Amino acid sequence: MSLLFAPLTLRGTTVRNRAWLSPMCQYSAVDGVPNDWHLVHLGARAAGGFGLVLTEATAVTADGRISPQDTGLWNDQQTAAWARITDVIHARGAVAGVQLAHAGRKASTFRPFHEGHGSVPVPDGGWGTVAPSGVEFPGYEAPRELSDDEVAAIPATFAAAARRALDAGFDVAEVHAAHGYLLHQFLSPLSNHRTDRWGGSPENRVRLLHQVVDAVRAVWPDERPVVVRLSATDWTEGGLTVDDVAEVARGLAARGVDLVDVSTGGNVPAQIPVGPGYQVPAARRIREVSGLPVSAVGLISAATQAEQVLVEGSADAVMIARAALRDPSWALHAAAELGVTLPTLEHVGADARVAPGQPTGWPVQYERAVRS
Repeated sequence: MSLLFAPLTLRGTTVRNRAWLSPMCQYSAVDGVPNDWHLVHLGARAAGGFGLVLTEATAVTADGRISPQDTGLWNDQQTAAWARITDVIHARGAVAGVQLAHAGRKASTFRPFHEGHGSVPVPDGGWGTVAPSGVEFPGYEAPRELSDDEVAAIPATFAAAARRALDAGFDVAEVHAAHGYLLHQFLSPLSNHRTDRWGGSPENRVRLLHQVVDAVRAVWPDERPVVVRLSATDWTEGGLTVDDVAEVARGLAARGVDLVDVSTGGNVPAQIPVGPGYQVPAARRIREVSGLPVSAVGLISAATQAEQVLVEGSADAVMIARAALRDPSWALHAAAELGVTLPTLEHVGADARVAPGQPTGWPVQYERAVRS
């Protein structure tokens, strides 16, 4: 039996396997509205066997986008566009997850498509950014420090986006508190220099994340999971450590969080020892301390490597990122490599639709390529 292809149930939601598509920005939306690119990109990975298909960082407000081309969930047009995409994901048997985000001081930046680097000027479609403190990310424009009332209003924006995500048909809500974006900025002493109730002590710096999670959990159905992505370390002296973030995760367990998506870095430039599975030890530590299920991500590219992460107890699921960009059917190829036989979609009807959470193999339309 393969652990990678064993189902995982969180609350009342069962994911057909533990090979999950990691959130990856596509920088291809207009006014926050996902389009045919997003439908094909995410739909292909659902057809390619991934159990949970997560969107890119989807902004809860217009000024929370990483770039002007990011997707969002702050209006009805965006909600309707996402509903079309979740229908396609569900039709292929996958579970649809949305990553809710606010970029904070790392917002309003050029997308990485030969358009430059750093902050987009306001005349060119950019906007002023906000942060816990008026400290810029190197190379970006300095942000404006949020007032106490402005910080207190942020959880409601995440809750409103979560309601729209529910209307759009998403099954899993992930709160993005990693990679140097707004919630991570509040968590880290490197970017949070406040002396009020939102800064200083670890208890104050985690306050906003707790309130965001509480607000999302309050509007998200009990049977559907809430996930939080955390950067387990800032990789910089004086910043967050794995043990710091493990305690953050422990606190989330009591607030209705069902899984921690463990990544690292992103809040400040750092020397990171990148290599295959380099973030897996952090995932294992957070799993041990918090008692929560975790996912691991970071240069996990081979089926046997992903399987070993699960067998050794370092994680409960693996997020596949760059390997999934190279191969939309990475999960189905992994099943074959591990000797797992999955039913083709012809066994569930001519329309090739299955209930989310049901194991499926190659779409019947592609079966002759598998047999040859």
